[in-house]
Amino acid sequence: MSKVSYYTEEGLKKLRAELNQLKDVERPKASQAIAEARDKGDLSENAEYDAAKEAQGMLEMQIAKLETTLANARIINESELDTSKALVLSTVEVKNKANNAKMKYKLVAQSEADLKSGKISVDSPIGKGLLGKKVGDVATIAVPNGNIELEIISISRD
Repeated sequence: MSKVSYYTEEGLKKLRAELNQLKDVERPKASQAIAEARDKGDLSENAEYDAAKEAQGMLEMQIAKLETTLANARIINESELDTSKALVLSTVEVKNKANNAKMKYKLVAQSEADLKSGKISVDSPIGKGLLGKKVGDVATIAVPNGNIELEIISISRD
């Protein structure tokens, strides 16, 4: 049973573009590399051929994984999101109880996560800890160096 993942329309377009790149550009390159290595003689002692076959196998695994992800992907209509609690695609402003630092995170699917732009995966420890919480709730989250407590200040869908 595969896991359903939720994406923005933009995130889903990126996944499709990546899959098309792999199928239309990378796959022919891998086939060409195998053909060139095969032309160089004895396959039993041809390290270039073995490397090209291994690269092709890795590429095919990547394509299969992306196809499965796309098959189980669902687009979320952001305008219909409930802002009473933290959900996928919610923007959550939190305050670290230890040092009063405020941070803002947008909860997204794993493939859309980008910490630099404030997007964290709902599968990450912080993302999991924030899911389902309401304004005023305190999420205690286990991180590698102990536990942190994050108070939910606001939830929006911007």
